[in-house]
Amino acid sequence: MENEENKTLVAEEQAEAKKSPEKQPLSKGVITAFSLMGTAIVGLTGALIITNLPDTVPTENPTASTTAVSGTTVSVTASDTTSTSPNGTEASADTTTAQTTIQTTTPSSETKETTASQTKADTTTATQTNAVTAETEAVKDGILIEYSVDNSWESGNETMQGVQFGITNNSGSSVSGWKLVLEIEGLSSCQGWNGTYTVNGSKLEITNAEYNGDIGNGGTVVVGCNLGTTSSFKVKSATLNGTACDVKAGKVDQNAQNNQNNNNQNNQQNNSQPAVDVSKLLERSENAVQGDDWLYTDGNRIVDKDGKAVWLTGVNWFGYNTGTNTFDGLWNSQLKPSVEAIANHGFNLIRVPISAELINQWAKGEYPRANYNNAYNTELNDMNSLEIFEYFLKLAEEKGIKVMPDIHSAETDASGHNVNLWYTSKISAEDFYSALEWMADRYKDNDTIIAYDLKNEPHGKPHEGDGAAIWNDSTDANNWKYVAETAAARILAKNPNVLILVEGTEIYPIDLSSNSDYHSTNKDDYYFNWWGGNLRGVKDYPVNLGQYQNKLVYSPHDYGPTVYKQPWFEGNYTFDSLMKDCWKDNWFYIHEENTAPLLIGEWGGFMREPNLTWMTYMRQLIKENKLNHTFWCFNANSGDTGGLVLDDFTTWDEEKYAFVKEVLWQDNGKFVGLDHAIPLGDNGITLSEAKGIE
Repeated sequence: MENEENKTLVAEEQAEAKKSPEKQPLSKGVITAFSLMGTAIVGLTGALIITNLPDTVPTENPTASTTAVSGTTVSVTASDTTSTSPNGTEASADTTTAQTTIQTTTPSSETKETTASQTKADTTTATQTNAVTAETEAVKDGILIEYSVDNSWESGNETMQGVQFGITNNSGSSVSGWKLVLEIEGLSSCQGWNGTYTVNGSKLEITNAEYNGDIGNGGTVVVGCNLGTTSSFKVKSATLNGTACDVKAGKVDQNAQNNQNNNNQNNQQNNSQPAVDVSKLLERSENAVQGDDWLYTDGNRIVDKDGKAVWLTGVNWFGYNTGTNTFDGLWNSQLKPSVEAIANHGFNLIRVPISAELINQWAKGEYPRANYNNAYNTELNDMNSLEIFEYFLKLAEEKGIKVMPDIHSAETDASGHNVNLWYTSKISAEDFYSALEWMADRYKDNDTIIAYDLKNEPHGKPHEGDGAAIWNDSTDANNWKYVAETAAARILAKNPNVLILVEGTEIYPIDLSSNSDYHSTNKDDYYFNWWGGNLRGVKDYPVNLGQYQNKLVYSPHDYGPTVYKQPWFEGNYTFDSLMKDCWKDNWFYIHEENTAPLLIGEWGGFMREPNLTWMTYMRQLIKENKLNHTFWCFNANSGDTGGLVLDDFTTWDEEKYAFVKEVLWQDNGKFVGLDHAIPLGDNGITLSEAKGIE
């Protein structure tokens, strides 16, 4: 919609539904898609694969396998949990349809939360503790099913629960092959891992994976899932291989079980595996040259130390913001090959969503557990979550990739991006500043990190008052422009070499003469755009970084009608109409007027209509103007956009990749990296070899 002054307005409800892969609660009408994570994990024996997902769901039904267990008893007790209820999930997919026969599926994207101040468990201690710590004394004879509900959240008409189940064999004999059947009140959907899951009415059937079918006497197998119900969670009955089981709420720890299983196996082989030399793994590439890759701005271009114009063409990979405390997808894939694949496919930058809370925990020496497949990523098992992040930096450097942390949320929370501002009742504005400052100081001598995206999508609506992000010349606590300048100053005081990315807001006053302080609560007095996409304020109140102005990059986000059908998508929209109704006045004018460079921090979606037309126009805009960008996203589990990889996080979506490849920096058929000494992957060249963007 436009008024006579060509001012685009978005209705409050439309602006509320806003946007991106993680950000669209189903209740707002956003079309999300469930990525069923279903690749079977095979060929792994003797060790339980641990997918310690922070929000595993509470119900599992192993049903018959090849060998029945006789004389086992299991009682069913309602879950006694106090889970957190997020407002939505980043990649929570349409969970209204129950899935059947889901092989070793992965959890939906950012449906996880972490426990604050959870420190890395000592490996030796972990191997000596039981994987399941019961709230009451365990059953002595038979099969005990213990579960813990780690969190819950609302998704449309469903209540989702993240649950882990421990199946403990106290029957006196070994189990070889198992099938767990759980009858769950109001069961509607399930995604699970470490087994094959089938939803049949109110019954959930879980059959063992190839690697965890044997449960010795006294042994425990742990499985987990994200499970949807239409009523309060309640397990009505449970059987293992057709025999009734005792079920009770407890504390299920997949990491401890994995360590215990590995230790038992090593003892049986009388061949304990040596610990990994973490310091050796974290050593930076011998080919790296420190300090030669810092970037600067020159008008609307980003340039290297020699003034050569560069093109940042990257990808997003989330997980550090959700409670996974590492990258999502490592429950099905391996870190090192994943980083190598990103480089080989030509992405020269990875934007890493992360929470301020997690960074501050690291700063205090607290290391919340990273949740990944321990059997697939054995080299990570002796590392804490910070060390895993720094190992990632080392892997990225070895392949010529640069990294840009993004404070995606204040708190570690899959739905944390829905919070309007950079602070909450738990994480203060000072905590936000401190997180950025600590990272800047810690990595000031590592030019793998070349930029910081200060905060993902500050937003808020007129009626939210002080709770909405604004942009003016005040020092108000909710003035994003002022906060961005403050945060940038603290980063640059520690490391004056990094780029600073500043996103936009959601609203901006139409008439500054009467409403520059945002006192009006009438939506008709404001321009609206996607969260993070409204940079109209730059024209009136540009960000001032003082002597470091050549480090400033503005970073809007933009999405298509699959995420939300904004007014500019009505009718037969065109490239020109998108430019007129949305792009130009909200942020493209910054490029046209040579004010500063742009980096579109998020864009992407499904390769189908009504999204594909918008995607094609956005790619055209990026290509014609060589706009820097980070595509959303690598993750398969982004509910309203999908990802560059499929559910196994290893197989690439070749159609989508071919589409994006057209806007990756290439020189004579070779991908161009941002490192002067190390080429980008196996198919790329160094920045020194490239001729630069014209």
